[in-house]
Amino acid sequence: MKNVKLDGRETRVSTIFCIGRNYAAHAAELGNAIEEEPLVFLKPLSSLLPEGEPIVLPSWSQDIHHECELVLLIGKGGRNIPERDALAHVAGFGIGLDLTARDVQTELKKKGHPWTRAKGFPGAACVSAFVSPSNGRLPEVFRFSLAVNGEVRQRGDTSLMLFPIARLVSHLSSLYGLQEGDLVYTGTPEGVGPLQGGDRLSLTLDGHPGAQWSVA
Repeated sequence: MKNVKLDGRETRVSTIFCIGRNYAAHAAELGNAIEEEPLVFLKPLSSLLPEGEPIVLPSWSQDIHHECELVLLIGKGGRNIPERDALAHVAGFGIGLDLTARDVQTELKKKGHPWTRAKGFPGAACVSAFVSPSNGRLPEVFRFSLAVNGEVRQRGDTSLMLFPIARLVSHLSSLYGLQEGDLVYTGTPEGVGPLQGGDRLSLTLDGHPGAQWSVA
């Protein structure tokens, strides 16, 4: 069982959904095509890493990349949720890292194999504590950033997402169904890059300190 915190309260996590290629500039930096619908993949619960625990890089990869993302916590499940109602199903928002073994992912893609090994190792889903929307309504735009050893590497603006939050929630509910406690990693902007031992990561969300991690 894995838990996250919402406004200081423990909440059990159900499924970890992740969206790939949701920012055009990030797709371009990796040479990927723009998708016609959200590209969805999953991470196992064993990959979840809350703030305060060190990131341990797997020995079988030499190229672990950071991908900073807005993360949603689903508060009310459902199937076939219309986009107009989708935001009401989001209980909280936070900031996180989708860590990727880029060298392994590249080899798996060449073979036409799933990406699970490259995306699902322990610690590959870093996530902050979650905050409830003010007055029950999500902000229209989120801005976030990631600095490594004091150098800003990624800046995100959700107005640039190819598939906005309401579309993502509706899409996931129609294909898989959503449950209370599901997490949705909404995609990363450009600027992804490698991590190494001793790195210190600082994430901000809308100008406020979001979370910090260190690489063992």
